[in-house]
Amino acid sequence: MKYNYKITENNYQKSILDFISYYRLGNEKIKKIKDGLYINNLKAKIDDLLKVGDVLSIEDDSSLDIPLLDKRIDILYEDENVLLVNKPIGIAIHSDGNENVGNTLANMVASYYKRKNLNMPVRYIHRLDYDTSGIVIFAKDILTMSYLSYLLENHQIRRDYLAFVEGICDDEFRIEAPIGRNRHINGKYIVSNSGKPAITNGKIVEKYKGRCLVRLSLETGRTHQIRVHMASIGHPLLGDKLYGGSLKLINRQALHSYYVEFNNPITKKLIQISCRLPNDMAKLKK
Repeated sequence: MKYNYKITENNYQKSILDFISYYRLGNEKIKKIKDGLYINNLKAKIDDLLKVGDVLSIEDDSSLDIPLLDKRIDILYEDENVLLVNKPIGIAIHSDGNENVGNTLANMVASYYKRKNLNMPVRYIHRLDYDTSGIVIFAKDILTMSYLSYLLENHQIRRDYLAFVEGICDDEFRIEAPIGRNRHINGKYIVSNSGKPAITNGKIVEKYKGRCLVRLSLETGRTHQIRVHMASIGHPLLGDKLYGGSLKLINRQALHSYYVEFNNPITKKLIQISCRLPNDMAKLKK
Protein backbone atom coordinates (compact mmCIF):
# COMPACT_ATOMS: atom_id res chain seq x y z
CA MET A 1 0.00 0.00 0.00
CA LYS A 2 1.27 3.48 -0.86
CA TYR A 3 0.28 6.29 1.50
CA ASN A 4 0.39 9.88 0.25
CA TYR A 5 0.91 12.97 2.42
CA LYS A 6 0.51 16.49 1.08
CA ILE A 7 3.06 18.82 2.68
CA THR A 8 1.32 22.00 3.81
CA GLU A 9 2.19 24.97 5.97
CA ASN A 10 0.36 23.24 8.83
CA ASN A 11 2.34 19.99 8.78
CA TYR A 12 5.64 21.10 7.22
CA GLN A 13 8.87 19.55 8.47
CA LYS A 14 12.36 20.14 7.04
CA SER A 15 13.15 16.61 5.85
CA ILE A 16 11.41 13.27 5.36
CA LEU A 17 13.04 11.99 8.54
CA ASP A 18 11.81 15.05 10.47
CA PHE A 19 8.31 14.56 9.06
CA ILE A 20 8.15 10.87 9.96
CA SER A 21 9.71 11.42 13.38
CA TYR A 22 7.14 14.10 14.22
CA TYR A 23 4.46 11.42 13.97
CA ARG A 24 6.29 9.26 16.54
CA LEU A 25 6.97 6.40 14.13
CA GLY A 26 9.33 3.97 15.86
CA ASN A 27 12.84 3.20 14.66
CA GLU A 28 11.97 -0.34 13.60
CA LYS A 29 9.11 0.91 11.44
CA ILE A 30 11.30 3.65 9.96
CA LYS A 31 13.88 1.04 8.96
CA LYS A 32 11.15 -1.00 7.32
CA ILE A 33 9.85 1.84 5.11
CA LYS A 34 13.03 3.81 4.36
CA ASP A 35 13.48 2.14 0.97
CA GLY A 36 9.90 2.93 -0.06
CA LEU A 37 9.96 6.74 0.02
CA TYR A 38 9.01 9.10 -2.83
CA ILE A 39 8.68 12.85 -3.27
CA ASN A 40 6.32 13.79 -6.08
CA ASN A 41 6.55 10.19 -7.39
CA LEU A 42 10.35 10.32 -7.58
CA LYS A 43 12.43 7.94 -5.48
CA ALA A 44 13.71 9.69 -2.35
CA LYS A 45 16.05 9.12 0.58
CA ILE A 46 15.03 9.56 4.17
CA ASP A 47 17.14 12.69 4.70
CA ASP A 48 15.88 14.44 1.54
CA LEU A 49 14.38 17.88 2.11
CA LEU A 50 10.70 18.73 1.78
CA LYS A 51 8.93 21.89 0.71
CA VAL A 52 5.34 23.06 0.97
CA GLY A 53 3.34 21.60 -1.92
CA ASP A 54 5.32 18.36 -2.14
CA VAL A 55 3.57 15.00 -1.91
CA LEU A 56 5.46 12.51 0.20
CA SER A 57 4.60 8.88 -0.57
CA ILE A 58 5.44 5.97 1.70
CA GLU A 59 5.24 2.38 0.51
CA ASP A 60 4.40 -0.13 3.22
CA ASP A 61 3.97 -3.85 2.63
CA SER A 62 1.31 -4.23 5.35
CA SER A 63 -1.98 -5.39 3.87
CA LEU A 64 -5.54 -6.40 4.70
CA ASP A 65 -4.85 -9.54 6.70
CA ILE A 66 -7.98 -10.56 8.62
CA PRO A 67 -11.18 -12.35 7.50
CA LEU A 68 -13.98 -10.27 6.01
CA LEU A 69 -17.39 -9.96 7.65
CA ASP A 70 -19.89 -8.57 5.18
CA LYS A 71 -22.14 -6.62 7.52
CA ARG A 72 -23.13 -2.98 7.28
CA ILE A 73 -21.19 -0.53 9.43
CA ASP A 74 -22.53 2.81 10.61
CA ILE A 75 -19.91 5.32 9.45
CA LEU A 76 -19.99 8.58 11.40
CA TYR A 77 -17.02 10.26 9.71
CA GLU A 78 -14.35 9.40 7.16
CA ASP A 79 -11.47 11.14 5.42
CA GLU A 80 -8.20 9.93 3.89
CA ASN A 81 -6.64 9.33 7.30
CA VAL A 82 -9.34 8.31 9.78
CA LEU A 83 -12.57 6.35 9.95
CA LEU A 84 -15.07 6.74 12.82
CA VAL A 85 -17.61 3.96 13.27
CA ASN A 86 -20.62 3.56 15.54
CA LYS A 87 -20.03 0.21 17.25
CA PRO A 88 -23.22 -1.74 17.95
CA ILE A 89 -23.72 -3.60 21.22
CA GLY A 90 -22.85 -7.28 21.42
CA ILE A 91 -19.75 -7.30 19.26
CA ALA A 92 -16.04 -7.20 20.08
CA ILE A 93 -13.66 -4.68 18.52
CA HIS A 94 -11.21 -7.41 17.54
CA SER A 95 -10.53 -11.09 18.08
CA ASP A 96 -8.47 -12.24 21.04
CA GLY A 97 -7.24 -15.15 18.96
CA ASN A 98 -9.49 -17.64 20.71
CA GLU A 99 -13.00 -16.23 20.46
CA ASN A 100 -14.91 -14.12 17.93
CA VAL A 101 -12.44 -15.00 15.17
CA GLY A 102 -13.94 -13.42 12.07
CA ASN A 103 -16.93 -11.97 13.92
CA THR A 104 -15.76 -8.57 15.15
CA LEU A 105 -16.04 -4.91 14.27
CA ALA A 106 -12.55 -5.12 12.78
CA ASN A 107 -13.75 -7.83 10.38
CA MET A 108 -16.68 -5.61 9.38
CA VAL A 109 -14.31 -2.71 8.69
CA ALA A 110 -12.05 -5.08 6.72
CA SER A 111 -14.97 -5.92 4.45
CA TYR A 112 -15.67 -2.21 3.97
CA TYR A 113 -12.02 -1.60 3.03
CA LYS A 114 -12.19 -4.47 0.54
CA ARG A 115 -15.23 -2.94 -1.13
CA LYS A 116 -13.34 0.35 -1.46
CA ASN A 117 -10.20 -1.38 -2.79
CA LEU A 118 -8.18 -0.34 0.26
CA ASN A 119 -5.56 -3.02 0.86
CA MET A 120 -4.53 -1.88 4.33
CA PRO A 121 -4.59 -3.34 7.84
CA VAL A 122 -7.51 -2.51 10.13
CA ARG A 123 -5.96 -0.22 12.75
CA TYR A 124 -8.21 0.59 15.73
CA ILE A 125 -6.96 3.34 18.07
CA HIS A 126 -8.89 2.35 21.19
CA ARG A 127 -11.32 -0.30 22.38
CA LEU A 128 -14.80 -0.52 23.85
CA ASP A 129 -16.23 -3.35 25.91
CA TYR A 130 -18.32 -6.01 24.13
CA ASP A 131 -21.60 -4.51 25.36
CA THR A 132 -20.61 -0.83 25.15
CA SER A 133 -21.86 1.01 22.07
CA GLY A 134 -20.66 4.09 20.24
CA ILE A 135 -17.71 5.74 18.56
CA VAL A 136 -14.56 3.81 17.68
CA ILE A 137 -11.65 5.51 15.90
CA PHE A 138 -9.71 3.71 13.15
CA ALA A 139 -6.54 5.04 11.50
CA LYS A 140 -6.14 4.44 7.78
CA ASP A 141 -2.40 5.01 7.42
CA ILE A 142 0.79 4.32 9.36
CA LEU A 143 1.60 7.89 10.44
CA THR A 144 -1.94 8.63 11.60
CA MET A 145 -1.96 5.37 13.57
CA SER A 146 1.31 6.22 15.24
CA TYR A 147 0.38 9.78 16.16
CA LEU A 148 -3.17 9.08 17.34
CA SER A 149 -1.80 6.31 19.57
CA TYR A 150 0.61 8.86 21.01
CA LEU A 151 -2.20 11.37 21.58
CA LEU A 152 -4.36 8.72 23.24
CA GLU A 153 -1.55 7.66 25.54
CA ASN A 154 -1.04 11.29 26.54
CA HIS A 155 -4.77 11.94 27.06
CA GLN A 156 -5.04 14.39 24.14
CA ILE A 157 -8.04 12.79 22.45
CA ARG A 158 -11.25 13.88 24.10
CA ARG A 159 -13.67 11.00 24.65
CA ASP A 160 -17.04 11.55 26.32
CA TYR A 161 -19.53 8.86 27.28
CA LEU A 162 -23.20 8.82 28.21
CA ALA A 163 -24.31 6.42 30.93
CA PHE A 164 -27.46 5.72 32.90
CA VAL A 165 -26.59 5.13 36.55
CA GLU A 166 -28.56 4.10 39.59
CA GLY A 167 -29.69 6.86 41.93
CA ILE A 168 -29.06 10.59 41.61
CA CYS A 169 -25.40 11.57 41.83
CA ASP A 170 -23.91 15.05 42.30
CA ASP A 171 -24.59 17.50 39.49
CA GLU A 172 -20.85 17.60 38.76
CA PHE A 173 -18.17 15.28 40.10
CA ARG A 174 -14.62 14.09 39.69
CA ILE A 175 -13.46 10.59 40.60
CA GLU A 176 -9.74 10.18 41.09
CA ALA A 177 -9.12 6.62 42.23
CA PRO A 178 -6.55 4.03 41.03
CA ILE A 179 -7.85 0.87 39.37
CA GLY A 180 -6.39 -2.63 39.52
CA ARG A 181 -7.42 -6.21 38.85
CA ASN A 182 -9.68 -8.05 41.23
CA ARG A 183 -7.52 -11.02 42.16
CA HIS A 184 -10.54 -13.07 43.20
CA ILE A 185 -12.78 -12.60 40.14
CA ASN A 186 -11.33 -13.02 36.67
CA GLY A 187 -12.13 -10.13 34.34
CA LYS A 188 -13.25 -7.79 37.11
CA TYR A 189 -11.49 -4.62 38.29
CA ILE A 190 -11.60 -2.67 41.54
CA VAL A 191 -10.48 0.60 43.06
CA SER A 192 -7.14 -0.31 44.61
CA ASN A 193 -4.27 1.67 46.09
CA SER A 194 -1.88 -0.59 44.15
CA GLY A 195 -3.70 0.01 40.86
CA LYS A 196 -2.96 2.42 38.02
CA PRO A 197 -4.04 6.08 38.31
CA ALA A 198 -7.50 6.75 36.89
CA ILE A 199 -9.54 9.95 36.61
CA THR A 200 -13.16 10.31 35.50
CA ASN A 201 -15.09 13.60 35.31
CA GLY A 202 -18.87 13.66 35.14
CA LYS A 203 -21.98 15.77 35.23
CA ILE A 204 -25.69 15.04 35.19
CA VAL A 205 -27.51 15.53 31.89
CA GLU A 206 -30.99 14.58 33.10
CA LYS A 207 -32.61 13.17 36.23
CA TYR A 208 -35.29 10.48 36.22
CA LYS A 209 -37.02 8.41 38.89
CA GLY A 210 -34.34 6.36 40.61
CA ARG A 211 -31.73 6.98 37.94
CA CYS A 212 -29.94 9.71 36.02
CA LEU A 213 -28.20 10.19 32.70
CA VAL A 214 -24.61 11.37 33.12
CA ARG A 215 -21.97 12.60 30.70
CA LEU A 216 -18.51 11.33 31.55
CA SER A 217 -15.09 12.31 30.22
CA LEU A 218 -11.94 10.29 30.74
CA GLU A 219 -8.55 11.70 31.63
CA THR A 220 -7.18 8.16 31.62
CA GLY A 221 -8.23 5.00 29.82
CA ARG A 222 -8.19 2.08 32.24
CA THR A 223 -10.09 -1.13 31.55
CA HIS A 224 -13.70 -0.83 32.83
CA GLN A 225 -12.80 2.62 34.21
CA ILE A 226 -16.26 4.19 34.09
CA ARG A 227 -17.96 1.05 35.33
CA VAL A 228 -15.56 0.66 38.28
CA HIS A 229 -15.55 4.34 39.22
CA MET A 230 -19.32 4.77 39.16
CA ALA A 231 -19.83 1.61 41.19
CA SER A 232 -17.23 2.83 43.69
CA ILE A 233 -19.31 5.93 44.52
CA GLY A 234 -22.54 3.98 44.86
CA HIS A 235 -23.96 4.68 41.40
CA PRO A 236 -23.34 1.58 39.26
CA LEU A 237 -24.39 1.61 35.63
CA LEU A 238 -27.84 0.21 34.94
CA GLY A 239 -27.55 -3.30 33.51
CA ASP A 240 -23.97 -3.75 34.68
CA LYS A 241 -24.30 -7.09 36.44
CA LEU A 242 -20.54 -7.42 37.00
CA TYR A 243 -20.43 -4.23 39.09
CA GLY A 244 -23.79 -4.45 40.85
CA GLY A 245 -26.08 -2.65 38.41
CA SER A 246 -29.77 -3.52 38.22
CA LEU A 247 -31.01 -5.57 35.26
CA LYS A 248 -34.65 -4.48 35.60
CA LEU A 249 -34.60 -1.89 32.79
CA ILE A 250 -31.74 -2.99 30.52
CA ASN A 251 -29.74 -6.20 30.22
CA ARG A 252 -26.32 -4.74 29.41
CA GLN A 253 -24.28 -1.92 30.90
CA ALA A 254 -25.97 1.34 29.87
CA LEU A 255 -22.80 2.91 28.49
CA HIS A 256 -22.33 4.66 25.15
CA SER A 257 -19.26 6.30 23.59
CA TYR A 258 -20.99 9.55 22.70
CA TYR A 259 -18.45 12.15 21.59
CA VAL A 260 -14.85 12.40 20.38
CA GLU A 261 -12.72 15.41 19.56
CA PHE A 262 -9.22 15.50 18.07
CA ASN A 263 -7.23 16.99 15.21
CA ASN A 264 -6.55 14.99 12.07
CA PRO A 265 -2.79 14.49 12.48
CA ILE A 266 -2.05 15.08 8.79
CA THR A 267 -4.42 17.89 7.77
CA LYS A 268 -4.78 19.36 11.30
CA LYS A 269 -8.53 19.63 10.71
CA LEU A 270 -10.51 19.59 13.97
CA ILE A 271 -12.79 16.55 14.09
CA GLN A 272 -15.78 16.74 16.47
CA ILE A 273 -18.21 13.85 16.21
CA SER A 274 -21.17 12.85 18.36
CA CYS A 275 -23.21 9.67 18.16
CA ARG A 276 -26.90 9.18 19.04
CA LEU A 277 -27.94 6.85 21.84
CA PRO A 278 -28.88 3.31 20.77
CA ASN A 279 -32.54 2.35 21.13
CA ASP A 280 -32.19 0.39 24.37
CA MET A 281 -30.62 3.36 26.15
CA ALA A 282 -32.92 5.93 24.51
CA LYS A 283 -35.89 4.07 26.04
CA LEU A 284 -34.46 4.73 29.51
CA LYS A 285 -35.20 8.43 29.05
CA LYS A 286 -38.94 7.80 29.20
